[in-house]
Amino acid sequence: MKNLAVFAHFLVVVTAVPAPQATSSSTTSSTLLTSVCDGNTADDRTVWCDYSIETDWYDEVPNTGVIKEYWLEITNMTVSPDGFERVALGINNSIPGPLIEANWGDTLKLHVTNSLTANGTTMHWHGFRQNYTVQHDGVPSIIQCPDAPGTTHTYTFRATQYGTTWYHSHYALQAWMGVFGPMVIHGPTAANYDEELEPIMFNDWTHTSVDALWPSAQAGGPPQLDNALINGKGTFDGAGSRYEMSIEAGKKYKLRFINSAIDTYFKLSLDGHTMTVVAMDFVPVEPFEVDVLDFTMGQRYDVIIEANQSPDNYWFRAIPQSACSNNLNSNDVRAIVRYDTTSTVDPTTAAWNQTDSCDDVSASSLIPHVKHTVTSPVLQGPELGVSVARGSNNLFTWSIGLASMMVDWSAPSLLQIAEGNATWKSDENVYLLPNANEWVYWVIDTQLPVPHPIHLHGHDFYILAQEAGETIDSETTVLNLDNPPRRDVATLPASGYLVIAFLTDNPGAWLMHCHIGWHVAEGLALQFVERQSEIPALVDVDELQSTCRAWEDWQSDETTKIEQEDSGV
Repeated sequence: MKNLAVFAHFLVVVTAVPAPQATSSSTTSSTLLTSVCDGNTADDRTVWCDYSIETDWYDEVPNTGVIKEYWLEITNMTVSPDGFERVALGINNSIPGPLIEANWGDTLKLHVTNSLTANGTTMHWHGFRQNYTVQHDGVPSIIQCPDAPGTTHTYTFRATQYGTTWYHSHYALQAWMGVFGPMVIHGPTAANYDEELEPIMFNDWTHTSVDALWPSAQAGGPPQLDNALINGKGTFDGAGSRYEMSIEAGKKYKLRFINSAIDTYFKLSLDGHTMTVVAMDFVPVEPFEVDVLDFTMGQRYDVIIEANQSPDNYWFRAIPQSACSNNLNSNDVRAIVRYDTTSTVDPTTAAWNQTDSCDDVSASSLIPHVKHTVTSPVLQGPELGVSVARGSNNLFTWSIGLASMMVDWSAPSLLQIAEGNATWKSDENVYLLPNANEWVYWVIDTQLPVPHPIHLHGHDFYILAQEAGETIDSETTVLNLDNPPRRDVATLPASGYLVIAFLTDNPGAWLMHCHIGWHVAEGLALQFVERQSEIPALVDVDELQSTCRAWEDWQSDETTKIEQEDSGV
């Protein structure tokens, strides 16, 4: 690690979403319905038309000629997913929102209508590289102005990756008010299975809205949370209902897990059954077996379970980890897996042993199936330190690198670039990456005993080193350059460091931030302006300006104007 280069710390098919029938997701799981490529069968899931699990989607993507089109409407709602009623926001009258699915290589055309009574919005498509389509990343203040009430924004991009992810608002704390939903891009799998069940989202939940909790989070740190939900279902104090899955003895099932929480690390397990992990985020991995799966905010895992136990009812557990957050219902965040679909009794099964901790799955287990090698660093530079302070108003602000981010809803970076801006304010926390196809390396570290899930837009990053309770040492720290884990969310461990790298192969303004909702709202974010000179040619300036005009017109009305009280992202 002595020699670090650019190193710093820190045939068109159209599918519509049907009108929703309920205010939350169904209680019982179902299998996904989608076309698949010839040859992709239970006997060989590695095949995908003329491609396979061996195809490197960085270099080659199917040209399907298919457009998948969805309509999403964001509305105010009143919900009671665990039996306790509260105000919320939802998509198509549902929390989580409807499943968006496509096949690898399809183009997604996604229409988002803001029908909120008094708020802006945007929609981010988490984990998608947006390769040369930066304008569709959906981040306020970085990519676009917020979409004003009564407007519709269309996002269009190609699914160059495959796997499991989610979409969510990136405006204020809206994602954790209920503006989120699952996404599946179908493609090959690193191990065989018989059937695929619907994706499963795990989110923490409060009986008052996160907006109402925001002042206390700013003044006193993350608040205690009341509960957590599995695909929009949960129980609390005898009320509510559980999510259920049905399986058949002798079959193997593919499950897709999504952590959509604001501030909860989960440990996932199915009593009596192991899970074979086959993908992390959008990256297939060499299959490995676990009985308990560490699960960080923003991350996704694809797993295969085999129905090889005595036909019965089994608890599926999603245990919030008290080592880094506080949840009143941490012992009862459970779903039911039934071999017998006629049964209605609760399971009596015993849990796997687990240790309360807030960790990622060990990097030694996360071996990408398609091998990449990272170029050895050649120069050394500053670190991206993570810290927290109280401002003059006695409210918490988090910083990464140069500053605590504070960006303006009405002056997105992308529009500034398109209009010829060449200078940046310190609180926009911009890091310039002017050169094409160059490896850049970042050390992110903290002295604080708090872990942070770090998410990068526009790229997967390569995890070169990751340690808790340690200080990085340029003389002794060993970097893994030979096929290291690559993904878009990884934990900066408590009192430790995270070393990442990525290739500057995607011009744009890309946010990197903590995925704890409170922390990103308090400024724990920076932006990489990558290959700035190439960005204007990729941008529809008229569309950016039109969105901003509509937002400014709405904000000009003193009866509806909203004061920005957070980082802007």
